[in-house]
Amino acid sequence: MTVMTFAVDDRHFTDYHQLGFCVFRGLLPTALLRDLRREADKGRAIARRLAGDQAQRLQPIQAYPELDMRPFDDLYDLPALRTALNRVLGPGFRAPVDPRASRDLMGVLYEPAAMPWATCWHRDWRDNVPGLQLAEWDKLQLDTRYFNQVNCALYDDDCTWVVPGSHLRRDTAGEMHRFPTRPIAGPALEGLDVDDAERACMAYCESMPGAHQVHLHAGDYLLYRNSLWHLGNYAPYKRRATIHDGVMSPEFSAFWKAPPLHPVREDGSRPHENPNEAALAALAG
Repeated sequence: MTVMTFAVDDRHFTDYHQLGFCVFRGLLPTALLRDLRREADKGRAIARRLAGDQAQRLQPIQAYPELDMRPFDDLYDLPALRTALNRVLGPGFRAPVDPRASRDLMGVLYEPAAMPWATCWHRDWRDNVPGLQLAEWDKLQLDTRYFNQVNCALYDDDCTWVVPGSHLRRDTAGEMHRFPTRPIAGPALEGLDVDDAERACMAYCESMPGAHQVHLHAGDYLLYRNSLWHLGNYAPYKRRATIHDGVMSPEFSAFWKAPPLHPVREDGSRPHENPNEAALAALAG
């Protein structure tokens, strides 16, 4: 049997810059995939022991000495991955990319054991970090040294949804009207049984104009701009163990550790800005 080996090409570069994501199909060699599955499956048991049956991630995995980190080190050091990241991200990222720069962020995403669940639609930092100064996010939105994220699937994974190309622009009128307020609410699941909750999550995913479901096979590696509109949708019967990480430039690492936040108010909270408040008012007027 002939096993195809991964090679990066111009399509990956174009997809990443135009769509906001690209997939390195079959990146993981079989032996590495097997080793990563073994450790990730141990991590699932740890996550559920610590956080219950609905636990959906263990992060950072280096905090758990029960796990053998050697397979994760092998992923970081995989020559094909280094080559692909440097080809796609390019010299503006301050190549060569060092995958080890985000060592303290790597986690594994899992399926919930009991009930379906979905995150809210969001653009990272802008919508899911209360108190972020959105003027600063706006300045960085198009800078490819920031906001790069990865999902590396150890089993087939169709949990991630995106709106292709949304990393290049502000929200459309349809997007603003779909989610006019902050914080953005996820699907309404309270009181639903398993089957109704699954359908409610799917309806929520499809309610976003331009929504696109990303399908990963075991061993695929998704590189994406987390400034895209995106979410995760999970069903208990779909086994999942997907490595989740950032690709960190020095600038993004500094931003992550000390994000530009508004001052704390007297009640201890920070203002959660709505990026579309003025635009919605103009449309209504």
